[in-house]
Formats: sequence, structure tokens, C-alpha cells
Amino acid sequence: MKKLFIAFGVVLALFVAGLVVLATVDYNRLGKENVYVHITEDGVEDRFVAGDGAVHNMYWYEQSAYDENGNEMQVKFSAHKNLRHNAYLMLYLKNRNEVTSFDEVQFDDLPTNVQAQFK
Repeated sequence: MKKLFIAFGVVLALFVAGLVVLATVDYNRLGKENVYVHITEDGVEDRFVAGDGAVHNMYWYEQSAYDENGNEMQVKFSAHKNLRHNAYLMLYLKNRNEVTSFDEVQFDDLPTNVQAQFK
């Protein structure tokens, strides 16, 4: 009987650990390629009305981005607000062209080859 309780406790602990991992891992960033952009202009505003009648704004950006080696590529991505001018963003790419997420980073945190492109 004691072995049964120990086995049940181990299974329960593994289940809880699995739930914690699922709740904390951001799959929009996991295993994605990173490229970097410098925001210098406002995004193009796109308004749409949701099914409940609420009006939402989306801001679209289409610009050059650079990978860690300094290679240029064109990306298109959106944000729920107009992004701050002079901000540096690290974009997370899926399939080399689909932006799944982004984080703001400081200029000093950019790879050296990317910093050279933005000077």
C-alpha cells in the first residue's frame, strides 16, 4: 500500500510540474529566429469592429530588419498600440517571415553587426 501512495505522489508531482511548464512557457518565442528593427515612424493604423461592437486599433509596420549577422530582410508585423519612436525591437520569426512576438531591447544589447546597421 505504501508503494501505491508513493507512486501516486510521483505521478501527481509530475502532472503538476507539467502544468507549471505549460503555463509559463511562451510558445510564440520558443525556438524562433530573432531579427532586429529600429522604429522610426508611426505604424499604419487599421481599425476594425469586433463582434461585440468594440472598436480596436492595430498598427502595422513594414520595414527592414537585420539578423545577428547584419543581413537585411523585409518584415511586416503589427502591434496593438503605436510603438515608441527610436525603440529597438527584437522580433521572433517563424518560417523566416512570420513575426510571432517582439520585445523591446536596448541598443547596447543588440548584436554588434546589428548595431553597425543602425548607426
